[in-house]
Amino acid sequence: MTLEQALSQSGISTIEVESALVSHPAVAEAAVVGANDATTGQAIIAYVILRSGHEASETELRNHVAHEIGAFARPEAIQFAPGLPKTRSGKIMRRILRKIAENDLSNLGDTSTLADPSVVDDLVKSRKR
Repeated sequence: MTLEQALSQSGISTIEVESALVSHPAVAEAAVVGANDATTGQAIIAYVILRSGHEASETELRNHVAHEIGAFARPEAIQFAPGLPKTRSGKIMRRILRKIAENDLSNLGDTSTLADPSVVDDLVKSRKR
C-alpha cells in the first residue's frame, strides 16, 4: 500500500499534510512523499523550506502536523532544505524526493532539466535516511 492509499483511507492526502506544515508560521514551502519503511510499510517524509529569519525544530513541526490533522499524519522525518527540485514550470519533482528519502541515489534521472539542478545535490548531501 502506498502512502497516498494509506492516507486516503484516513480521509486525507499528502497535500493536506503539506498544507498543515505550511500553516506553521516558520514554514515557507513543504513537500511530502512516502518512503518504504521496514516497520510501517510506508513512512511520511517531509521536505521543508523555512521562511527567512525563522526557525523551527523537526519535533515542533511534527507536533504541529499532529495537532492540525492527527498523530497518524505526523511525518516520520523532516528534512530541512534550501530548495525543492522543481521543473522550470514550478512543479515539484516528488519522484526525486522519494528516491532521496529511500536512499535510491543510483537512478535519480535527468536532473539537468530542473530549474535549479544544484538543489538535488544539496538534498542528497543533507539527507537524513
